[in-house]
Amino acid sequence: MKNPLLSPFSTPHEAAPFSNIKTEHFIPAIKKTIAIALKEIEELCKQKELPSFKNTLDQLEACGSLIGRNSSLLFNLNSAETNDDLQKIAQEAAPLLTQFQNDIRLNEKLFERIRYVYNNEDRTKLSQEQITLLEKEYKGFVRNGALLDPEAKEKLRKLDTQLAQLSLTFGEHLLADTQAYTLHIEKEEKLKGLPSYLVEMAKAAAQQKGKEGWIFTLDYPSYVPFMTYSQDRELRKKLSNAYGKRGFQKNANNNTAIILQIVKLRHERATLLGYSSHADFVLEERMAQSPKNVLQFLNDLTEKARPAATKEWKQLVSFGKNNLGLNKIEKWDTAFVSEKLKQQQFKLDEQELKKYFPLDQVVEGLFEVVHKLYDLEFVVNPSIEGYHEEVKVYEVYKSGVFYALLYTDFFPRPGKRNGAWMTSYRSQKKGKRPHISIVCNFSRPTKSQPSLLTFQEVTTLFHEFGHALHGMLANTNYSALSGTSVYWDFVELPSQIMENWCYQEKALELFAKHFQTKETIPSELIEKIKKAAHFQQGLQTLRQLSFGYLDLSFHDENATEIQEVKAHEKAQITTLQFTEDPIDNCMSTAFSHIFQGGYAAGYYSYKWAEVLDADAFELFLEKGIFNKATATSFLENILSKGGTEHPMTLYKRFRGAAPDPLALLRRAGLV
Repeated sequence: MKNPLLSPFSTPHEAAPFSNIKTEHFIPAIKKTIAIALKEIEELCKQKELPSFKNTLDQLEACGSLIGRNSSLLFNLNSAETNDDLQKIAQEAAPLLTQFQNDIRLNEKLFERIRYVYNNEDRTKLSQEQITLLEKEYKGFVRNGALLDPEAKEKLRKLDTQLAQLSLTFGEHLLADTQAYTLHIEKEEKLKGLPSYLVEMAKAAAQQKGKEGWIFTLDYPSYVPFMTYSQDRELRKKLSNAYGKRGFQKNANNNTAIILQIVKLRHERATLLGYSSHADFVLEERMAQSPKNVLQFLNDLTEKARPAATKEWKQLVSFGKNNLGLNKIEKWDTAFVSEKLKQQQFKLDEQELKKYFPLDQVVEGLFEVVHKLYDLEFVVNPSIEGYHEEVKVYEVYKSGVFYALLYTDFFPRPGKRNGAWMTSYRSQKKGKRPHISIVCNFSRPTKSQPSLLTFQEVTTLFHEFGHALHGMLANTNYSALSGTSVYWDFVELPSQIMENWCYQEKALELFAKHFQTKETIPSELIEKIKKAAHFQQGLQTLRQLSFGYLDLSFHDENATEIQEVKAHEKAQITTLQFTEDPIDNCMSTAFSHIFQGGYAAGYYSYKWAEVLDADAFELFLEKGIFNKATATSFLENILSKGGTEHPMTLYKRFRGAAPDPLALLRRAGLV
């Protein structure tokens, strides 16, 4: 059978023909396209002319485009639609791709050409984007071992291969543990407090497995509302402990040894390259610049948030004791008690609120918001394939011109990891428009009602769509600088700023309508949402900061001294927690952001970007949330520019000044 991965796709917009792509196509295609790319690089290095930007950097950028496309396909499917066979293929592909990257980065002839261009090219004849690409490529080679001796280069290759495989294994273990557990309830009285949609979902889950009663899982749409509403404290404890044990049980999926290996190998890699730690290596190419600056940032926020958090905790304890008969609040009580307190304080019932946010309606409203801001239109094209029957594919037009493909995938299923994320199947560069995907895990429609989103899920959708806009509106010449290819602590700005529209009356009026009566959300309910946005901001901030501290501690100079994952975790975050930490729970073994994703030594960037987004949105509030000039400036200076210039340069061009750190505290009600 002809392998479709060996050539450009002859489909509308060169969209992936998923039904024609078989698991067995990936490895032969990756091997062959790697061989082709290496041959192209060999020819590039043989050129007799003196190295120049055009005959070196431009040619290098064009090499290996099919490898990038095919590996994106493989690893995106491995996250959203995996199975045992695909996981094995991903494990086999990871070292091949790592070796290919090293074959490029450690190619001495290629590096010498790039170094010559870096030292000799007349920068006045290059565009700012070309200068940025040249500096990024040169640094990329140096940071990936180009200046090492042959023995050290070989060592680096081995380290990178091991790290790629360990990261995949970590994710497989976490997925396996998440899916292995179910809470089977057979007595109806045990469902007390649970919303009807959740009960209906659980009934359907049980029927699928041929069982009587109700089945709850560790997937977010099942786990989070159960922990928030179940009146059965013992069942909350049971489910909470199962969630906290993922990757930390005495089974084949235990991630503790993998974490210690990853931490050790990352440190070894950093020192081999001349850095004190993996954090030093990572943060050199971040807005924060150094572990010391990150620590200072975390400490400053902790100092500001702790008094508010302590006050909020005392209020929670008092409420739990006086209203719910809880003498001590445990980990499995916090969501439940917090929800009861919030209902009392704001008279805001999340279950009533959900009725205004049916998924399809929210998606249409989101499209309307970005149409008002950026002149985008979204047209479903059923003839373009998704990778699963539930995936919708949209053609995206800007002012009538085709701009991108957008894949949306909203519901949990076996073979799909938890959480929400944006990714791309094809990045943008000159002459090629991007193919972008957003993946979430929202509650499925039931027999009696559509998929209704919690307000937090609405903000999650807007968040991921912000990332998608960064990808779809990219307008650069080189894919290496396109879309989300920016400093990691800048990448969350486009996503987090989009969440702000969820709190604005003029935006909510577009889509927040009762799924039965079609009544627009009442203004008094919007006021409650705004007030509730400040609810427990101190506690929520400390929680995020604790993850930032933990992440940094796994990657600082002392990382290799860690002997035991749980003990280390406890030492890092106990002072920022108010509940006792169950001995058989471990957050680190499920911390996929840093051990499977790209946030190692970078988890702080969520809070860092919140400062940027709070400051940036103040301009929208000042000028009007749909002000065309402000939106156009954000598009032209941030969304379309990718990583073509330093992020602070881009930000100042949009905002007119550096971000004000107090903007975040003002929005959170902490000052």
